[in-house]
Amino acid sequence: MGDGKANFTVDEALVGMGFGKFQVLVLTYAGMAWISEAMEMMLLSFVGPALASSWGLSSNQQALLTTVVFAGMLVGAYSWGIVSDRHGRRKGFLITATVTASAGFLSALAPNYTWLMIFRCFVGLGLGGGPVLSSWFLEFIPAPNRGTWMVVFSAFWTVGTIFEASLAWFVMPTLGWRWLLALSSLPSSLLLLFYSVAPESPRFLCLKGRTTEALIVLEKIARLNGTKLPSGNLISDHDQTELQEKNNPPSEDSHLLSPTRDENETTKGTDPDAGGVSSVFMLLSPELVKSTLLLWLVFFGNAFSYYGLVLLTSELSTGDGKCVPNQMHSEKSHDVSYKDVFITSFAELPGLLISAATVDRLGRKLSMSSMFFLCCIFLFPLVVHQPQELTTGLLFGARICITATFTIVYIYAPEIYPTSVRTTGVGVASSVGRIGGMICPMVSVGLIQGCHQTASIILFEIVVFLSGVGAVLFPFETKGRELTDHVSSSSSKV
Repeated sequence: MGDGKANFTVDEALVGMGFGKFQVLVLTYAGMAWISEAMEMMLLSFVGPALASSWGLSSNQQALLTTVVFAGMLVGAYSWGIVSDRHGRRKGFLITATVTASAGFLSALAPNYTWLMIFRCFVGLGLGGGPVLSSWFLEFIPAPNRGTWMVVFSAFWTVGTIFEASLAWFVMPTLGWRWLLALSSLPSSLLLLFYSVAPESPRFLCLKGRTTEALIVLEKIARLNGTKLPSGNLISDHDQTELQEKNNPPSEDSHLLSPTRDENETTKGTDPDAGGVSSVFMLLSPELVKSTLLLWLVFFGNAFSYYGLVLLTSELSTGDGKCVPNQMHSEKSHDVSYKDVFITSFAELPGLLISAATVDRLGRKLSMSSMFFLCCIFLFPLVVHQPQELTTGLLFGARICITATFTIVYIYAPEIYPTSVRTTGVGVASSVGRIGGMICPMVSVGLIQGCHQTASIILFEIVVFLSGVGAVLFPFETKGRELTDHVSSSSSKV
């Protein structure tokens, strides 16, 4: 940095090289993980009723199959985030893909209900690594069009749900649930097959002081994209901040205000090896605590609402307008209309289109909050019974809105955290969301089956509205904002 040459950061290099062939390959690889997670989650709608018929499972045992997956994801999202922040994104998703693929295939061979529960819990543990790959992909995208391409990445989830519904439609009536479980584990296996060619994030390498390796990755991006790197030396975000402070030193008065606190914040924000409990404490540091707590609220509300709406669709669209007792629910749950589930999966496409149209125009905060409040409007008429056609239309509209908010929050979450705690931050937030997914069947669908539709919908209204308020209160907008490497530099750019 002292040779007289110009300096450039990873963000500046990515903007200069643009989005090209390299990013398309990275998008395809990361998207396969999103397809895998969507398929493993979607199959729960088909396997439960099939097992109720072949193994004589009760409704509570069916629900427990879903709960253990969410429980595994809760632990995995936290654990793999810390691993990838300490040891690299590649090692993080290598472990998650291995666990998901092996446990998913072993689920198909489960001899009884207990073993199936264990294997599905491990599948959830592996699926908890989803935020690692989303953060990894994000770190290769130029800032100006980051939002749009993250929406495209989110579209892989919808592809996974549609593909799983199609697969179940053809496999379940003929080959049975074991074949569905085995075939659904293939996308995770493809991640392992192409793992050797997946590069490490140059932002992570810079954070660890491995700028030579980061430069090699950036040169590969330039070569595949047919562009050139900026001339000069590659420096990290922290190095750039130090240079700016050196060229524009703060006044003597600012040093006298709180020298100890400034030193402590710099030390805390620049420790690239912070991990485990220290990483979580960093999420609750003064610079990040507001963003973290609000993000937990939004993730909880999103997961609670999204998975709850999927379940509510089958609960409310009965067409007779009468409350169905619990025992009759268990009797009719053995029959699944694969065609209807397949068609319903397309409800997420408009949500993705809305996300793509608004995320880089209106910004993340306004896009999220407006969709949450619009969802409240769609749900409100359902506090009382409505005709079947209107009920279906209102639920369809609500699901569009929640799909849009879920898509946007997965763009916003990695952007508000610095590289040093990015996957940990998104992973912990995702874990909080899994709690919402675990709770929603018990407190929402349980109320519907207990003939308390009004109470159930009001509960949804409260959760969705509070999530919208949380989105409004986020401390800053990230549209077009450069990613940061450390907590101290993150707070300086707010």
